[in-house]
Parts: sequence; structure tokens; C-alpha cells
Amino acid sequence: GWCPLSPTGAQTTQLLVQPPWRPAVLWDQVTLTCQGSGTAGATTWYKDGQRLGQEGHQHFLVTKSGNYTCERPGSGLSPPVRVLDDPLVLQVPVQALLEGDTVTLRCRR
Repeated sequence: GWCPLSPTGAQTTQLLVQPPWRPAVLWDQVTLTCQGSGTAGATTWYKDGQRLGQEGHQHFLVTKSGNYTCERPGSGLSPPVRVLDDPLVLQVPVQALLEGDTVTLRCRR
């Protein structure tokens, strides 16, 4: 595995999205995984800034649209992931892209 590093070298909390397409859409059966230091059992989940009753689970199946974050002791709060409920969406794969790269887009409804 890998541990993302902040500019100061400390571990940070990250949210991984499955399937790996952005924007994430509700009808894609999105699962979020919280990664960071500390034990997975101490994970706290938030939707639109409000704490959810999903403490202790490293994985989270999204059932409502909104902005999701997770928190792990020792590495803090993750950047937010937005899950949409739009009927038509153009998606890009979640990966680092450079100018000139070939990328496959998905247009889904």
C-alpha cells in the first residue's frame, strides 16, 4: 500500500472512491474507504458536516447524495468527496492526468 504525505511529511486521511470515477454518482453504488493512520475501528464519518452513525467502519456505502468526509485519529479529517444524484453525468477516471494523456470519459444516464 501507500501512505499519502502532506507537505510537512505527516500522514493524512484520504477517501478512496469505488468505482473510481469522478464525479461520483449515487446510482453507481458508491463505496468510500477511509485511509489514514490509527485503527480502522476509530473511523468517524460525516455527511455535509454532520456526524453519521457509522463509527468504526473503514468502508461506507453511500445511499444519499452529499459531501462526505471521514476522520481518523492521528491523521485528521479527509478532503471531501461529493456524491451527486444527477440523471446525466460525464465522468473522468480518478487518476493523475498530465497534458497530452489519453483519457476515456464516460457519459452515463
